[in-house]
Amino acid sequence: MPELPEVETVRRTLNELVIGKQIDHVSVHLNRIIIKPEEVGEFCIQLAGQTILSVERRGKFLRFLLDDYSLVSHLRMEGRYGLYDSSDPLELHTHVVFHFTDGSELRYKDVRQFGTMHLFPKGRELEEQPLKKLGLEPLEEAFDLAAFRARIAHRSTKIKPLLLNQEYIVGIGNIYVDESLHLARIHPEREANSLTSKELAALHEAIVKTLSEAVAAGGSSIKSFVNGQGEIGMFQHQFKMYGRKGEACYSCGQPIEKSVVAGRGTHYCPQCQPLKPARGKKIKPI
Repeated sequence: MPELPEVETVRRTLNELVIGKQIDHVSVHLNRIIIKPEEVGEFCIQLAGQTILSVERRGKFLRFLLDDYSLVSHLRMEGRYGLYDSSDPLELHTHVVFHFTDGSELRYKDVRQFGTMHLFPKGRELEEQPLKKLGLEPLEEAFDLAAFRARIAHRSTKIKPLLLNQEYIVGIGNIYVDESLHLARIHPEREANSLTSKELAALHEAIVKTLSEAVAAGGSSIKSFVNGQGEIGMFQHQFKMYGRKGEACYSCGQPIEKSVVAGRGTHYCPQCQPLKPARGKKIKPI
């Protein structure tokens, strides 16, 4: 957490809150959040006087597009942004504050302190790490079945870790992989190159459907996720698999099982998602 739907929700909220605001100065209270440039003082100098033109997303990263620079921010596990008045007391774990000329402030809080910020000359951010090697965006038009098939169909890797690999498809974290695989009736340990054309089509459709519905619901709030206005997401109330170990599958009634795949807790239905589908048996997507 947060995954693509949560980051997209934050992006949309920030576009409502901070577009057109000019940065007067920046305060950094935890230097290790700033990865680029190496000198935190240079980070602050470069941002002074810049106006936020838009907030975009690439995978799980936010991109603040300014006059001359692009600020790439990764929330990691518990990073969050909020808009405050300059007179509001500074809350615990507030590590970076963008002071605007109108007296408001965009504050970045991060209890776990894993978040990162990179500042690039505008346009360079897509040519360098951490964005350079990111894969297909699953909610863009370019993510069609042909592109999806080309990325994964011939891989011998198990399908779940392959979908979690951000160099192939971005933004689909643990929650949404489990939900998508269940919707497509595919076991998380199936090798990608074992999937039939129909299964690949079902999985492609399931990924788009799951992520789209999650974005519409404002993402999922499992532990601490809130958007830029302090509102929680609601998609957790629509989970069919994730977090439901031992509960009945909504489709067949069998108890949901949990295992570890590629180091990640993994939920699946052994009846709806058999590891070895019976030869000749057609398994319809849910």
